[in-house]
Parts: sequence; C-alpha cells; structure tokens
Amino acid sequence: QVQLMESGGDSVQAGGSLRLSCVVSGYTYRDFGCMAWFRQAPGKEREGVATTNIAGSTSYSDSIKGRFTISSDSPKNTLYLQMNGLKPEDTAMYYCAAARRFCWVANRDESLYDYWGQGTQVTVSS
Repeated sequence: QVQLMESGGDSVQAGGSLRLSCVVSGYTYRDFGCMAWFRQAPGKEREGVATTNIAGSTSYSDSIKGRFTISSDSPKNTLYLQMNGLKPEDTAMYYCAAARRFCWVANRDESLYDYWGQGTQVTVSS
C-alpha cells in the first residue's frame, strides 16, 4: 500500500523559513513519474505550487517562484519543499502528491496524481 506522509508544517512569522518533508512508503520513489506539492487555503481551491519529474525538471507557480524549492532524496524516499521568505498568504494546508506516469512539470493538474498525503499545516503571521 502506497503512503505519503508529510511533516514540517508549523506556525512562523512572516519572512521565516520552513522545510516540508514527504516520506513515501510502499513504493520506490524513483518509480514515480512525477511528484508535486499542492496547497489549499481556507475557502480557496487547491493549487499546485511546485512539481518535479523523473527527468529532474522542476516548475513553480508564480506565487512562490524564487522563494520555494522542491527537491528529493531518493535513498530516503523523501520529497522536500524548502520555503523561504514566507508570507501570510502562504498560509495553507500543504499536500504532497505522486503520479505513476511521467508528467510535464508545467502541468499542475491535480487529476494527474494517483497518491496524496494527509497534509501538513503552515501558518504565517504578519
């Protein structure tokens, strides 16, 4: 059974940093075609913020570009999201997602993803 488990969410002041982790179990990380971080703020739709694929390409939404970095550690079966320069508008539940098939990283359509974590809360205060 494939499971994705996020951690690292916290409450921080604006300008602070956090690193989110997503540990994959029940599947080999390198066999996923694509992985991503999504977020959902209260009252808003879920949005894809960062994606990476098996080719090593990455893509970011305009709202976080230059502040967040997606990376992975294959031996640890872990996906990361380094978040710097956090803003109050970054407050949301953050989810990692994985797709069995290859994807083009610019496509952040959530329907592409087969597996989802339960989410980790990030709260940024001004």
